Amino acid sequence: MKERILLVEDDRELGEDVTQRLQRAGYAPTWIRDGDEALSVEIEDYALVLLDLGLPGAYGLDVLKRYRTKSEVPVILVTARDQTADKVRGLALGADDYITKPFWPEELLARVKARLRRPSMKREDETRFVVGALVVDVEGARVTVSGQSIELTRAELAILAVLARRCGRAVTRADLVDEALDGARGGSDRTLDVHVSRLRKKLGDEGKRIATVWGIGYRLESEP
Repeated sequence: MKERILLVEDDRELGEDVTQRLQRAGYAPTWIRDGDEALSVEIEDYALVLLDLGLPGAYGLDVLKRYRTKSEVPVILVTARDQTADKVRGLALGADDYITKPFWPEELLARVKARLRRPSMKREDETRFVVGALVVDVEGARVTVSGQSIELTRAELAILAVLARRCGRAVTRADLVDEALDGARGGSDRTLDVHVSRLRKKLGDEGKRIATVWGIGYRLESEP
């Protein structure tokens, strides 16, 4: 069965071009041109979403927030060059990637294929996450790699827990400081970097999963 892709884009010429290219690549695209209509979509029916931010009706980030209350379906934002703040906010809200207009159609297809190839993290419940050989048991305050317990500080465990809950998505530095280090009590970007560096070393080869997203923050990769 062809993988279904939802395209939310109000530009007629771009929407027609992307739809045709997705069809030729073997996907089954559905094209929506209005943010209000996008809010009512049964998002669980799709394998991936291409979401423009500047839509008539509901704004793209509001659509993204609605989707994230329903599903972890991968979302790639389609943004204008001057929407840097919205890119960061979109990633913080749960977008998986973004592409900036104007873009080469080949680049868009490459991003779609890469995102669909990426295996999903195995979430056994809301407090235990399995990513490759890495197991993060938030409730039990325990982390293992290939079955071996890893001793982490409270801050290191908190950072890893935040990243695990949003596995595959970029988490901003501000969110990590606020959620894991309690920014109100002296947490800072500098202390965050120190904790992440130590965390990577303690996790060994699995530490390579913690990727730096330049200008934004960090991401726990579901792929090796």
